[in-house]
Amino acid sequence: MKTTKLRFLFGSFLMLFLIISCKNETKTTNAKASAETSIVADTENKGQAFIEDDGSAPNVLQIAIGSPDHTTLVAAVQAAQLENVLVNAGPLMVFAPTNAAFDALPDGTVENLLKPENKAALANILKHHVTAGNYSKDFLKKFKKLGQANDQNTTVEIIGDDVYVGGAKIIASIPAGNGIVHVVDKVILPPTQ
Repeated sequence: MKTTKLRFLFGSFLMLFLIISCKNETKTTNAKASAETSIVADTENKGQAFIEDDGSAPNVLQIAIGSPDHTTLVAAVQAAQLENVLVNAGPLMVFAPTNAAFDALPDGTVENLLKPENKAALANILKHHVTAGNYSKDFLKKFKKLGQANDQNTTVEIIGDDVYVGGAKIIASIPAGNGIVHVVDKVILPPTQ
């Protein structure tokens, strides 16, 4: 009889131990699954533009974000939700208007373009500042036109030693991990259709 009670008692402890172990494993598994789901959701919602990488050369978006002279451009890219486009493998050539270039537009233009209902028009203008390639300012002198990311063309002019793209003068060039950023002194507006 004592042996039966001991077996019953031992069996009860063993069952209790197994139940507790299973609950802890379930909690751990659920916590891991929850964390993995959270990571996947964050990646899906934000895309590759928000992945931090300290080892690579900065991409064109990171260069713009790091520039105090391009805060308006960055705000426009964010409003048009084009961040992920500017971090792809490229190569991309971005003609980046300065804050002063945006300030030179008629009063209220930037504010109007940043409204959610004007997202498509803003995206069209911003895509007109991007083309495939990684060409230096001197190499651009060989071109008459460039095909932009919005499926329209823009002109390339050489005046003295200066290069103008769509009427905007290239005032600086910064190599990027996925192309090149040409800083320009004017917003390049696409031709009206």
